[in-house]
Amino acid sequence: MSNSQQYHEPYGGGDTYVDLHNAETVAHGVYTGPGAGDAPYGPPWPPHDDTYRPAYEVPRPVDTLELPGPFLPRRAAPVPAGRAGRRAARRRRARAVERPDSAVRRLLPQALVVAFLAGGTTAFVAQDKSVELTVDGRTRTLHTFADDVTELLADEGVPLGAHDVVAPGPGTALTSGDEVEVHYGRPVRLTLDGRRHKLWTTARTVEEALEQFGVRADGAYLSVARTRRIGRGGLALDVRTERSVTVLADGRARTIRTNAATVREAVEAAGITLRGEDTTSVAPGSFPRDGQTVTVLRITGGKEVLEEPIPFEVRRTEDPALFRGTEVVERAGRTGLRRITYALRTVNGVRQKPRRTRTEVVREARAQLVKVGTKPLPTSAGDADGLNWRGLAACESGGRPDAVDPSGTYGGLYQFDTRTWHSLGGSGRPQDAPAAEQTLRAKKLYVRRGASPWPHCGARLHG
Repeated sequence: MSNSQQYHEPYGGGDTYVDLHNAETVAHGVYTGPGAGDAPYGPPWPPHDDTYRPAYEVPRPVDTLELPGPFLPRRAAPVPAGRAGRRAARRRRARAVERPDSAVRRLLPQALVVAFLAGGTTAFVAQDKSVELTVDGRTRTLHTFADDVTELLADEGVPLGAHDVVAPGPGTALTSGDEVEVHYGRPVRLTLDGRRHKLWTTARTVEEALEQFGVRADGAYLSVARTRRIGRGGLALDVRTERSVTVLADGRARTIRTNAATVREAVEAAGITLRGEDTTSVAPGSFPRDGQTVTVLRITGGKEVLEEPIPFEVRRTEDPALFRGTEVVERAGRTGLRRITYALRTVNGVRQKPRRTRTEVVREARAQLVKVGTKPLPTSAGDADGLNWRGLAACESGGRPDAVDPSGTYGGLYQFDTRTWHSLGGSGRPQDAPAAEQTLRAKKLYVRRGASPWPHCGARLHG
């Protein structure tokens, strides 16, 4: 028979049943008779005896052999009469005698297939595990053949970053009923009491993150709500914890607890108002630290303007036409004027050192130009005869031989002092000597020292 071979009940009948040579059909329990399709797996057939027997068992007699499947007895076909009927009866009896051995031979490979599939199914079921996987707070139960946590996460497409946490750890062996949790890391840019930090957390809310960081949030200022969820991209969080600050002002000390962002806010929280130029002992915009003492400085101020002279510069140039030691003022210098503004401060009643705040030049100074002689001095008084002695006398004494200065120290046409007069060979007082003698002694002095004895009028000698 081929694979499409059918078995017919020896007692006749025309119904068709499963092919016993088709091992695949038997192994999967496919029943093609009445009621087929009621269940995909297992025997949905009516009760019957097991017909799968090992090859070593002795087959039963033909009349008691039980076959698989809910086989129904066939009705006997009508027996033809005469010689043809007797031949058909003999053929049926011959087939019935041969059937037990052939049935066993056909059932043996089918039984082996069923045994193999049953063993494979047992191994399949043993490797399957029921695991509860929680990823960032979302839980699901799944079946897996993974041997450990790393393989499970790879199968489920769950990547792990450097700041992510998985429990139990990667590489841990899995058994059915295990729970695996994955917590993603989130960056938090935390400014805590004025100091900046960049941290990572697996918390999903601000409140959980503060607990992880160990930040005391009671009485603290938070830039976002505690219930705010933290996304995978993280967030920026400003936290100012409650601190104790002491403020000294107007002779009193006030200690407060505050989460102020600046010293100025802390002072205001203490009920103290800063007016005008008032300030604090630390920068008003700085962050108040726990236990810090801040002194309020009451300041009154004003200004003062003073003027001071600016000295002029003297610029000297050499002149070979003048005798050495002679200086002639070509242009007189002029003193300048500078105006300076000072800020005056009184701090808590104590006057401070004035502070210069502004300087302006009211008048520029003008340099004085002076010619300095380089010509060798004359060797005798006669060499000085050509100088303008009349002009020098007019400048020094108004041309009066008996002139005396108000102090009584200098006298005569050229205003000699007594000591210089005597060094030149004179006697007595210079204002008592004749004019000619005074001129002669003046020429001798010029030969010695040039025009330097007459710093203001010496230039007249060359005028």
